[in-house]
Amino acid sequence: MLGLNVDVPRRILGYLLIVFLVASFAGYLFAVGNPGAAMDAVKKLAEQIGPISESSFENFVKIFTNNSMVALFMLLSGLFFGLGPWLIMAFNGFMVGLVVRAVQESGELSFPQIILGLIPHGIIEIPAIALAGVSGIIWYREIIKGEGETGERFKRGAVKALKLFALSVLLLLVAAVIEAYVTPRVAGI
Repeated sequence: MLGLNVDVPRRILGYLLIVFLVASFAGYLFAVGNPGAAMDAVKKLAEQIGPISESSFENFVKIFTNNSMVALFMLLSGLFFGLGPWLIMAFNGFMVGLVVRAVQESGELSFPQIILGLIPHGIIEIPAIALAGVSGIIWYREIIKGEGETGERFKRGAVKALKLFALSVLLLLVAAVIEAYVTPRVAGI
């Protein structure tokens, strides 16, 4: 796929995206039933992320750096029995649903603004993060089920994983440009 000479398990990629969507819905429903807890969680998240800069470039760097670190964590977590990416996608999806509902509840942005604030970059960013998870799962599977000596399987898996990870980071670069420069204008925020 994509000239990388790596077979991407599309089913796993699709399931990771489904986990994200289902968890987003669960986070949204949780926030509906627990608005105070949702607002507290969003405040803590905002403190961790820090303030949004007036500079689009500073926001781009912050977004790209943060998302690249998440992607790296997805890659490495795949080595833990292939389970890490599933948990990270579920957690991130839950948090997105929570944030959407908390922002909606605050009345600061309309629902269309919230959606326009997520969709332009999210259609690239979320699959890119999932792809990083797939890369870790591929690496783990090659180590466990590949042919040859353990060292050979480890190296072969690392090469396959790093090719997909590089694609993931490239996609995250594009998503960060969109999130920093396009999304604020499209969403009117």
